Amino acid sequence: MSEERNFPIGNAILEIKNISLSFGGVKAITNTSFTVLEHEIRAIIGPNGAGKSSLLNCINGIYKPQEGSISFKGKMLEKINPNFIAQQGISRTFQNLALFKRMSVLDNILVGRQLHMSANFLQVALQLPKAMEEEQSNLAKCEEIVEFLEIHHIRDTPVGKLPYGLQKKVELGRALATDAEVLLLDEPMAGMNVEEKREMCRFILKVNDELGTTMVLIEHDMGVVMDISDNVVVLDYGKIIGDGPPDQVRSNQAVIDAYLGVAHD
Repeated sequence: MSEERNFPIGNAILEIKNISLSFGGVKAITNTSFTVLEHEIRAIIGPNGAGKSSLLNCINGIYKPQEGSISFKGKMLEKINPNFIAQQGISRTFQNLALFKRMSVLDNILVGRQLHMSANFLQVALQLPKAMEEEQSNLAKCEEIVEFLEIHHIRDTPVGKLPYGLQKKVELGRALATDAEVLLLDEPMAGMNVEEKREMCRFILKVNDELGTTMVLIEHDMGVVMDISDNVVVLDYGKIIGDGPPDQVRSNQAVIDAYLGVAHD
């Protein structure tokens, strides 16, 4: 990536220390440690079954590792569940779309503002001033995201009627609506054609550069990984076999043997 950036890479924002996760007798992750730096784009790669999604699930609280710790901005995350992690400032998109297909683009993005809503049911039902002010504020924020992602022309369209690439962009918008400092993207370009991948890359870089959001992404397309990542972690059977800048990882013999020497989509 270019060295000229609006938000230079800073200190550690997310620290994964000696994480181990097992399901029954099967080890998904073994003694895994790495650090994510503020404002960087960090890729996680590896063969199918290497433990990549399980690792993201540990970070955002879906799984609780049996060993190790996760720290965010220097504070250990002891209460591990998705809502708590999201409230701290870490949001997640998923490999399989989790959108409300009958709802509009704007309404789907508004779902991401739930974390920032404090008005109770009665205040909302009676349209009391606090609820109305909160509603207008959240709506304005989501309108900004719609403009930022250049999807204003489909803001009122039901998500289920959109092509796959645009649906993935809506999911990114919903994650942005949480005001997360760290976004975890699980295969954001899976199933996309070349043009859709190019467009998604553009917006990942735009989010990182203009908003300063730290990104951690799982991706199989090595061209994408090498083009947009600042640093890359390589997993194989739940263990890290490579960690560093893209060029360094690409020339790592262990990584070549385990992953890069195999044909990928």
